[in-house]
Amino acid sequence: MRLQNRLNQFQRLHLKTGSSPAQFTVAELAEIFCCSERHTRTLVSHFQDAGWISWQSQAGRGKRASLCCLKTPEDLRGTYLQELLKNGEHSAALQLSQLAPSHLNALLAPHLGGQWQEDAPTLRIPYYRPLQPLDPLTLTGRAEQHLAHTIHAGLTRFIPGDSSPQPNLAHHWQISNDGKTWQFFLRSQLFWHNGEPLKTAQLVARFEQLRGSARGKHNLASVVKLSQPHALCLQFDLDKSDYWLAHRFADLNCLLAHPDDPHIGAGPFRLTTFSPELIRLEQHTYYPLQHPYLAAIEFWITPLLFAQRDNVSCQHPVRIILGEEDELSQVKPVRRSTSLGFCYIAANMRRGVLSEKQAQKIIRIIQSSGMLDNLPIDHDLVRASKEMLPGWPIPINEDVDVALPKSLRLLFHPPVEFELVAQALQKKLAQEDCTLEVVYHAGRLWEDGELLKSADLLLGDRLIGESPEATLENWLQQDPLWAGILREEDRLLQQQRLASIQQTPLENSRSQELRDHFYQWMSRSIITPLFNYQYQVSAPPRISGVQLTAWGWFDFCQAWVPPPLPQENA
Repeated sequence: MRLQNRLNQFQRLHLKTGSSPAQFTVAELAEIFCCSERHTRTLVSHFQDAGWISWQSQAGRGKRASLCCLKTPEDLRGTYLQELLKNGEHSAALQLSQLAPSHLNALLAPHLGGQWQEDAPTLRIPYYRPLQPLDPLTLTGRAEQHLAHTIHAGLTRFIPGDSSPQPNLAHHWQISNDGKTWQFFLRSQLFWHNGEPLKTAQLVARFEQLRGSARGKHNLASVVKLSQPHALCLQFDLDKSDYWLAHRFADLNCLLAHPDDPHIGAGPFRLTTFSPELIRLEQHTYYPLQHPYLAAIEFWITPLLFAQRDNVSCQHPVRIILGEEDELSQVKPVRRSTSLGFCYIAANMRRGVLSEKQAQKIIRIIQSSGMLDNLPIDHDLVRASKEMLPGWPIPINEDVDVALPKSLRLLFHPPVEFELVAQALQKKLAQEDCTLEVVYHAGRLWEDGELLKSADLLLGDRLIGESPEATLENWLQQDPLWAGILREEDRLLQQQRLASIQQTPLENSRSQELRDHFYQWMSRSIITPLFNYQYQVSAPPRISGVQLTAWGWFDFCQAWVPPPLPQENA
């Protein structure tokens, strides 16, 4: 960065002279700048034109010239930092800053939250870690998944507070009487983010890609034929009816990215910048539904701002602050919700070390000991689970008089709070003469079959979307966890039940059958929810319309920034 280099060279000069006049030859300055004499003359000219120095030369080679620094490096750096931040050039500002976290915090605070940038409402969110590339088929992080739903559109979508799929790229769909033929009618005048008209044939190509992908194929498992009866219609012929199909098309793994570039979408916001320091989304001009109120959203990746905050998990933050903490005395009423998603413990019955009675005893120990209530975790952050979903109670196991194995192996993945659960369970099982080995798995998914085979117990979590039952059905269909922990007869039984459930036309009946299935697995201690997260969004006065979603984020299409008051423009 040229400005950075010039500031560094000026800093070397200022260290030599301070603010006092001094006499130099060009050769002496070249040694200070570590460059050629020719480039030194160019630098001196730039510094003089910019008002950084006064320079009075004398005719003749080797003659000394009078030089005086008119600015300090700190003053210059601060001035340029403010100018870069005001112009939204966050990445360049961070590279230029070279500041300690406390000073960086103070510097960035006025530029975060809701801003009007060149007469356009912009929301800037400080974020604690770099984000994964936003290909929907590779994402594991909650923030990335939320962004993917913002950038990409599906045939259908979910809106906060409604569990039924709503129109998106398709404005209507119809189902044959036997449930085996689905036709989705597309909106006219659809465009990709790059300005290219969206063609139905491109969606056909994308669906074919999804059918061949590890994470997309499960949603389309019943599809035997995909066709285009006319220019604005997609037809799906199934080998057996699937009344979850419209729900599946709103799923992350069925978002319709451009078939030639997974980062180009057709959703309400388009991705314009993706770097380690800055992610910027801008409103998609040709989005067919209601346009967002915000013109742009920026994620400012600033790990240093979060390094010393005790109340933010470094792996799984569930609090989002739009602006900085010194504004919290002025925030609007905080938006909070208990996530339907949960941390769970699963017993690997396939491995054969644990019996069902032993697994039930372990769950009984967790439930009766108050272990979860005594964890050193912020209790504003988590809440012990009483049910899997509202109305889906967790069975309370009776005391089981059975000895536990002498040793067991527990595998857990992020977030880091799970390690505290594992350590607490380790102590409880030690009282039963059972040694629990605790192993950390850095990935967020159970995609390593060999790793699954090696564990008797697993700690993981499950995000729940706007349609909870559809999310849980999708979990059973897609997560490698189930193939890894279920005995073969149970795995086949689950496949049969899911096939029966998806062919049930009535939504209430599908929900009841799915609840009964999970209740059986919970009764046998194959899967048990442990706790839910408390989601919270704090918004300073210049942010309005903050509406929490099931993912614990907020609807980017509903948030808005009031225009600045006249005195703010002065």
